[in-house]
Amino acid sequence: MTSTDYEHNMVLETEKYDVIGTRPVRHDGHNKVTGRDLYGADFQIAGLIHGKVLRSPHAHAVIKSIDTTRAEALPGVQAVVTGKDLPNDGSASLRYSRANTLARGKVLYVGHAVAAVAATSPHVAEEALDLIKVEYEPLPSVLTAPEAMKDDAPLLHDDLTTESMGQPSDKVSNIASYSQHRLGDIDEGFSLADEIVEGEFYTKTVHQGYIEPHPCTALWNEDGRITIWCSSQGAFMVRDYTAERLGVPVSQITVVPMEIGGGFGGKTEVYIEPVAALLSRKTGHPVKIVMTRKEVFESTGPTSGCFIRLTLGATNDGKLTAARAYLAFEAGAFPGSPVSLGATTFLAPYDIPNVLIDGYDVVVNKPKVAAYRAPGAPQAVFASEQLLDELAETLGMDPLELRLKNAVKEGSRRLSGPPYPRIGLIETIEAMKTHPHYKTPLEGPNRGRGVALGLWYNIGMASSCTISVNDDGTVNLIEGSADIGGTRASIAMQAAEVLGLRAEDVLPRVVDTDSIGYTSTSDGSRTTFATGWAAYEAAQDVVRQMSERIAAIWSLETESVYLDHGIFRSRTDSSLEMTFKELAAQLPDTGGRVLGSAAVNPRGIGPSAAGNIVDVEVDPETGKVTVLRFTAFQDAGKAIHPSYVEGQMQGGSVQGIGWALNEEYYYTNEGVMSNSSFLDYRMPTSLDLPMIDTVIIEVPNPGHPFGVRGVGEANIIPPIPAIANAIYHATGVRMNSLPMNPGAIMERTWEMSGHGG
Repeated sequence: MTSTDYEHNMVLETEKYDVIGTRPVRHDGHNKVTGRDLYGADFQIAGLIHGKVLRSPHAHAVIKSIDTTRAEALPGVQAVVTGKDLPNDGSASLRYSRANTLARGKVLYVGHAVAAVAATSPHVAEEALDLIKVEYEPLPSVLTAPEAMKDDAPLLHDDLTTESMGQPSDKVSNIASYSQHRLGDIDEGFSLADEIVEGEFYTKTVHQGYIEPHPCTALWNEDGRITIWCSSQGAFMVRDYTAERLGVPVSQITVVPMEIGGGFGGKTEVYIEPVAALLSRKTGHPVKIVMTRKEVFESTGPTSGCFIRLTLGATNDGKLTAARAYLAFEAGAFPGSPVSLGATTFLAPYDIPNVLIDGYDVVVNKPKVAAYRAPGAPQAVFASEQLLDELAETLGMDPLELRLKNAVKEGSRRLSGPPYPRIGLIETIEAMKTHPHYKTPLEGPNRGRGVALGLWYNIGMASSCTISVNDDGTVNLIEGSADIGGTRASIAMQAAEVLGLRAEDVLPRVVDTDSIGYTSTSDGSRTTFATGWAAYEAAQDVVRQMSERIAAIWSLETESVYLDHGIFRSRTDSSLEMTFKELAAQLPDTGGRVLGSAAVNPRGIGPSAAGNIVDVEVDPETGKVTVLRFTAFQDAGKAIHPSYVEGQMQGGSVQGIGWALNEEYYYTNEGVMSNSSFLDYRMPTSLDLPMIDTVIIEVPNPGHPFGVRGVGEANIIPPIPAIANAIYHATGVRMNSLPMNPGAIMERTWEMSGHGG
């Protein structure tokens, strides 16, 4: 079921558009399905050689020495680099970034890059890795935040001191930072509560699971300029981060974006790009490095495992009065977990007057974490939405009614400070309450239904766009946002709407960092919102220039000319009209072609609300969970291309199902990941999933010309707790750890029955 099938789909105050809201074939669809699009691993250039990276077998060890002599002597080997080839100056965060690129002094996780080889073939390069002799002094490792926070825990960094409430301290520890969010009076809030629920929750490290491993090719030319061809979520991000690692100006680097085979936040960091550049400088050749799947798991950025303690209080009529939370998030080997995002978003859907949240960013002997779709929120909401469900049961309330009673709305104060703009959370809950899925009884033994909500703030940030008008009336749209979800189409459609053209008449291209103005990374659900806004402004620029041109042809003032659904008309003479395409054909003879441009940094960011209703069946003999029915709801503000909005909702839901039921990094006591392949890292397949029904709610965002809200992240927040709540209603067992796989469910059942040790 899609939003168009459901009679109660919420559409509020949206205008009627010609292009926006339709479902044209994506502009790059033909090349995608025929395999003609080029991804990073496909790139070829004259003189290309190949790189491979040597990685640590230890979770924590001192590097006593590295001997590359034998590797360098192997026929076909062109160069070897180590951490000593990178600069070692700058801030602590920059030194940590460089140390994560190539280890210096210590290795901090299994898979940590130690050295790299360039050779005439990938096979020779791989053979050469075995000839590099590294002498290690193994050290004790720590793999979870609670373990790393102990006073006697082994230290990962001798120079890492805890930053407390934004202030530096002298305390050397594995706690990189401590932050606190406070609202109201927590003691008074709990004194007003008639019911209090609390719990402790644990989550494991999980990976984004993108299909394409990280690839790149780098050429450090004789003139000092560096060109990088890679698949990433942002060419400018790659340029800037690589420049930092190498200690060169950003103007020295050009990044050419290739197509990207998935990212979900995991391709917002650089790993091999600086290494390939170093090898290219030493060899004078372009150097290609393509990670293996094992390297992707062990050496790139998954998301955090964490420990959460949460207490909620409410009155007998269901009004939340207080919340106290403790969050300890694993950052991996270097500081930078999403604990602050988790802290500010996991209670975001609810108006709670008294809140106290303590957050800890903790380094452990695992890969440095990276973003993963709504970073920090899915883990934290696993705790909060279960306790809300428990509270609803304790109070004898409908779980959606409890949420509706406490839902934030326009003007409600965020925990992070500013009040909410207009949001569609209440409309999302109401759509869930009236949906046939919620109103239809769930019958049969060992079955349960769960609900959950999520709210994600989204971001804006910088985007640029240029639009040039062709003589045949089509336009070329040039932009810099990596297309990881159909954004070529959603951006082109916004330009087409302004210009009165068909979507097919706008020809979008994603270009290199020298060919477009600065454009931020495709993350934070920003691309359709922000780069779409840049396209809107560039199209408005085109309209202004063409209005001047037609006014000159008609001998009128520019102000008396307007564009109406692709036709220029006169306000003073109704007989005068000319189509956009007709005027385009006359541009060469009336002053030259038209080029519109825009650079924006939009502030009117609209949060997006999402909710799930999930039915499951749990086998009482094995603990296996079967998802029977799944309905996803989300406020898109205005769905530019509904098919791609539905795709985002379904994709986030599927990833949430995998995270809930199966996915985890399984570590040995020595810090070795035992399931670093898609065979053993249990992602859901089509055989594990029901159809994901979608309902798009449209509460226009007043901060965007077309009412757009980003939809790439909120949808992954509610699936995990919705499934947990459904499992509880099927079994009577509350799950407090992820993943909720059959073994974990049986162990928790045994524990809750009083037999656990």
